[in-house]
Amino acid sequence: MRPFVTGLLLAAAAPALSAHAAPAPPPAPLCAIAAPCAKPLPVRMVVVTMFEIGKDEGDTAGEFQLWKTRRNLYQRIPFPHGYHDLYYNPETQILGVVTGVGSVRAASAITAIGLDTRLDLSHAYWLVAGIAGIDPEDASIGSAAWARYVVDGDLAHEIDAREIPADWKSGYFPLDRQGPNDPAPPRQDGGEIFALNPRLTEWAYRLTRDTALPDDPGIARERARYTDHPNARKPPFVLIGDQFSAMTFWHGSLLNRWANDHMRYFTQGKGSFVTSAMEETGTLQAIDYLSKIGRVDKDRVLVLRTGSNYTLPPPGVTAADYLLRENEGYAGLNASVESLYRVGNRVVDELLTHWDRYRTTPPQ
Repeated sequence: MRPFVTGLLLAAAAPALSAHAAPAPPPAPLCAIAAPCAKPLPVRMVVVTMFEIGKDEGDTAGEFQLWKTRRNLYQRIPFPHGYHDLYYNPETQILGVVTGVGSVRAASAITAIGLDTRLDLSHAYWLVAGIAGIDPEDASIGSAAWARYVVDGDLAHEIDAREIPADWKSGYFPLDRQGPNDPAPPRQDGGEIFALNPRLTEWAYRLTRDTALPDDPGIARERARYTDHPNARKPPFVLIGDQFSAMTFWHGSLLNRWANDHMRYFTQGKGSFVTSAMEETGTLQAIDYLSKIGRVDKDRVLVLRTGSNYTLPPPGVTAADYLLRENEGYAGLNASVESLYRVGNRVVDELLTHWDRYRTTPPQ
């Protein structure tokens, strides 16, 4: 349930440029699209975002805007075979991506980027940086979670909940099982689970766990409503937490239980559902295939999601009422976008500052 921003959104002041920004020198020449390229652009860091709300600069920030302005991604790379043009900084060699919402767009965009002869991605690190639903059992809105596992929630059987047998916990169950109560072990080759490089994820968490995250009275009031969930009431913090990826924007306690069950099943108890999103199974599948032909390195991928909204309502509120209210403007939108940049940028800074060390050997 990675939030797809619709309706009215909470206004945010345009972010100020940081010390990373500088006057833009003339852009480097580009090769022709879909043609051989003798001098591809070297890429050290790919920042993968999924959506922007309006413009890329100067209005309410979605996932991409802070990266473009604060990291000075000024060189536009036309990308007609994807959702959104790419942006690049030749000095830092950071590439900014907006895939579009959903796993299909994400897989298509990442495949197109990986095969683009204008780009040298052979040593690139990938940071998937997006906002998400967050399980109040584990964390609060504004919190940032580094994923070890991404589990797919779309490859499944489904029966409408109004028709399920009385002893079924959910109308969803994996393709290889005979109902949700079937104890058979999960298959390993169906595309339902992606395991990220655990040493890289742990390194990123250790580096960023003390990051000061934004807080404000608005999200504090929202947290206070979750009287049954101590972690949901905490100020935003950084944690390790896994992602459940599904194209449907779901909400509510019953589906939240389904996400937790699905995560435990496919990770065989090693994973813990924390964030809900839409795109990562597409992104990671594309990177896995590209890695097999040496275009990218799948062991250099990080997934960071920050909570913009909870995956179930507070006590006394129905799932339908809470979902419809959140669609008018996510309670943690501004905080989650800022947290996303603050946490992710610490990793980007460390990798680029010590590129002589990390170019050939990922940190651990």
